[in-house]
Amino acid sequence: MNNAEREKHDRFLRLYVENEESLNGFVRSLVFTLDDAREVMQDTAVVLWRKFEELDSPEDFRRWAFGVARFQALAYRRDRARDRHVFSDDLISMLEKEAAEAGEKSSQEELALQECLTKLPSKHRKLIQAVYMGRERIDKIAHKAGRTPMSLYKSLHRIRMSLADCINKHLSQHQGTA
Repeated sequence: MNNAEREKHDRFLRLYVENEESLNGFVRSLVFTLDDAREVMQDTAVVLWRKFEELDSPEDFRRWAFGVARFQALAYRRDRARDRHVFSDDLISMLEKEAAEAGEKSSQEELALQECLTKLPSKHRKLIQAVYMGRERIDKIAHKAGRTPMSLYKSLHRIRMSLADCINKHLSQHQGTA
């Protein structure tokens, strides 16, 4: 693989991995079983890679990938149309719309969470990271901090409530401008 091919491969992988979770959720909403979703995701990844050069801009990757996934799911469903557990096209359209909206909402919530985490005092941010990103149990974290587990739980509750308020404010402000 030469440098140009390696760079193309790296760009594709970064974009694909960044969007894989929401793409998988979208595909999962379009097919009946988890196995069906896995198969459609594999087919979608192959098509995305083959047609990657057709992508105009990296910012369009998510929309483009969802379109490819939609067609792959429809083709998969068409090929298995004799199965009695096939959704109608109207239901698929409704599920597509809901999945796309849920994926967008999830992305907005994640961005809001990241922004709100940066607004936390350093002490609170470190506590959140220790609890949710570490592998230690609460009692061990509390012991290291010289606190009781209950006081740690109470602090975490207050921090989570503060984050929830911040996220809700952020989302409502951005919904008004969208």
